[in-house]
Amino acid sequence: MALSSALFSGITGLSSLGEAMQVIGDNIANVNTVGFKASTFTFQDLLSQAVATQAGTSQVGKGVTLSDISQTFAQGSFETTSSTTDLAIGGSGFFQMREAETTNMFLTRAGNFRFDRDGFLVNPEGYVVQGWELNDDGQDVSSTGDIRLDSFTSPPSASDEIQLILNLDESETEANVGDLSDAWDPFDGTDYNDTAMGENQSLYQTSIKVYDNLGATHDVTVYFDKTATDHEWEFILTCNPEDDERSGFDAGNNRYARGLLGTGVINFDQSSGKIDTMELQLCTGHDGTDPTFGAVLDAGDANASGYLEFETEFISGQTQSIALNLGSFSDGTNWAPDSLTTTQFSTASTTVFQSSTGYGAGDLQGVNVDVDGVITGIYSNGEVIPLFRVAVADVVNPNGLEKVGGNLFKTTRLSGEAPTYHPGTNGTGNISPNSLEQSNVDIANEFVKMITTQRGFQANSKIITVTDQMLAELINLKR
Repeated sequence: MALSSALFSGITGLSSLGEAMQVIGDNIANVNTVGFKASTFTFQDLLSQAVATQAGTSQVGKGVTLSDISQTFAQGSFETTSSTTDLAIGGSGFFQMREAETTNMFLTRAGNFRFDRDGFLVNPEGYVVQGWELNDDGQDVSSTGDIRLDSFTSPPSASDEIQLILNLDESETEANVGDLSDAWDPFDGTDYNDTAMGENQSLYQTSIKVYDNLGATHDVTVYFDKTATDHEWEFILTCNPEDDERSGFDAGNNRYARGLLGTGVINFDQSSGKIDTMELQLCTGHDGTDPTFGAVLDAGDANASGYLEFETEFISGQTQSIALNLGSFSDGTNWAPDSLTTTQFSTASTTVFQSSTGYGAGDLQGVNVDVDGVITGIYSNGEVIPLFRVAVADVVNPNGLEKVGGNLFKTTRLSGEAPTYHPGTNGTGNISPNSLEQSNVDIANEFVKMITTQRGFQANSKIITVTDQMLAELINLKR
């Protein structure tokens, strides 16, 4: 008798639809879960049973079962947040995470990350975000590993160039002292003078701060004066005598040249007012009467950038070379003006622009993340230094991933391996900082599925109740 089979067909319907309702319930429960991917389900019929009919052997189905439950990896919408370490991926990629104190790797779309007390970038469950450490040029220096801030200080960088863009007044007609280096007088025979250059001993002077290897600042002052030659100016490069740690300049006659770093001459083109030639000599000491200088450095002695260099020693035993950029560079033979250059025009002498390389030590004040996944540190000394790049993983078959809870997935044989890429490459998608990807659950769609599943469940329950009534009538045949 086929009535009992009808009972079991109804049971398969109830069981399958109940499991389908469980999928719908899970989707709706996670409607606000960050990075959640909704599940979908499909049904299939069970193996049919052969029965005899007037027309011959036919088949009758034995019920229904769930054929597949899979994830929908459609992009979820982004929610803007106030945290720079909240990240979302605009593409198919996943963040790669390492379980704390293990080597187990997982994938996630939920980018609600924070730095913990040990400096690791982690999710709320403590899984560590993976990425590449970067050098100062923003290039990867190793394979992927934990993103961890283990230093909260930016080390200092010594200055290696100063840029001074000036205008020296062409209308000046007389030199103030005749020889600037002779006017430099840092030592009074007993102690060093606070002011080694007296007032009105140059036509113009300008100062700029530079940094030594330990991040301490020092003033380099350049004095300018006209010479007896038309369109020619001499200059001296100086620092505070107390800052000058060059060997031998703290004893004997050399004390009278302490703080005097070099002397030079600039010739200006009469028609353009721009630098035509320039020379520099480094101070080597003092002979008791005058300062002494080394060989003349000209266009043929410029560094790789085309500028002449002078030397300082703010830290004993550590020579520091600094390029003098006056807005004109050497091509190996001649001087050519930069877009911004020192001039000799008939207007008051002034400093148009000045800057120096180098910086002091700084404390980490915050981090930023860009669309390429690069995490940069922002330091109190004004430096913005690349630190890490967030890795983005991808798999061939996302539906083969295993859900392990906590918004995490695990690779399987069906999903394939999960190689890592730079964000924005290989179709993995860019990083969106200050954002979180929301659940991709469609409430309207889930409610429609809920209605159809409920009606299907009711219909299958009717199969069981009606079949029960039919069996009761059959039993009642025997009174």
